[in-house]
Amino acid sequence: MHFLDQAKIFVRSGSGGPGAVSFRREKFIEYGGPDGGNGGKGGDIVFEAVAGLNTLIDFRYTQHFRAPRGQGGSGSNRTGGGGDDLVIKVPVGTQILADDDERTLLADLTKVGEQIVFLRGGDGGRGNASYKTSTNRAPRQHGTGWPSEEAWVWLRLKLLADAGLVGLPNAGKSTFINQVTNAQAKVGEYAFTTTRPQLGVVRHKSREFVLADIPGLIEGAADGAGIGDRFLGHIERCRVLLHLIDANDADVAESYRIVREELSAYGGGLDEKPVVVALNKIDTLDDELIEALSAELEDASGAEVIPISGVSGTGVDWVLDKLLEAIPSADSPVDDDGEEDAVEWSPL
Repeated sequence: MHFLDQAKIFVRSGSGGPGAVSFRREKFIEYGGPDGGNGGKGGDIVFEAVAGLNTLIDFRYTQHFRAPRGQGGSGSNRTGGGGDDLVIKVPVGTQILADDDERTLLADLTKVGEQIVFLRGGDGGRGNASYKTSTNRAPRQHGTGWPSEEAWVWLRLKLLADAGLVGLPNAGKSTFINQVTNAQAKVGEYAFTTTRPQLGVVRHKSREFVLADIPGLIEGAADGAGIGDRFLGHIERCRVLLHLIDANDADVAESYRIVREELSAYGGGLDEKPVVVALNKIDTLDDELIEALSAELEDASGAEVIPISGVSGTGVDWVLDKLLEAIPSADSPVDDDGEEDAVEWSPL
């Protein structure tokens, strides 16, 4: 399945049906009078977050969504049928953004089954029976129905994960997520083997959490170098970040600094999130060098450095323990004010 995390679509609700102009014509009825019914209501545009979806690829091929209009009223005071609501199913974590320069956030679907009525269908027009008065006993006016609403909007997917993996290309992120989950991410001896975000479920000490792996960052990613920083949006919701540094890099402190600067340049509070720093690929080094590199990295990061090997599993449990400490359990209170730092975003 192809991964797509942004799409532009056109949505239009249904317009209301027109009211009817009709008069009673039953035999032996001396004063028939008007009996035109009202028009039916148009269908709403409804967005629903559903489980089992993790891409917006369907919206690349279907970009126009129009709800049916309401039917017209008829005689005998019969109201027209309403148009069915059009339910657009999107992955959990989808944001709906306005098609303006600021990309204004209109809605954010973060729970399975969450629904919002995005565009309301037009109300049906009044039939001539509703215009009858003591001085206007044979009205011929009627309502044409309220018009529909329409808009171009951007859909942006931000995957929901508890912890996020960051680091330079070839830092061993895919190997690590394969070690602790069943993600089966691609691993290769070249940069940017990961070209799209990967999700995996970690089970550790009778608890579960979701781990996200994003493509590697290089210096200048905020300006579009490499794959760029567009995938960083998928870890904005993470509680904690796991920063992997390749122990074989020429300067591990510089490797740490590059990624931290790109996180800061992106914004969204990524550089303020709790971070677990791990020195990866220690299976290729001796103990003395591991100790020296860990000390150098601790001086640069100001945090405890955990030496690990994603291949052999050395130190992995230690890392998972640290991640669990930063992720609230299901029975612990969560301090969340519901606010999210605004990040300037462009679909390009």
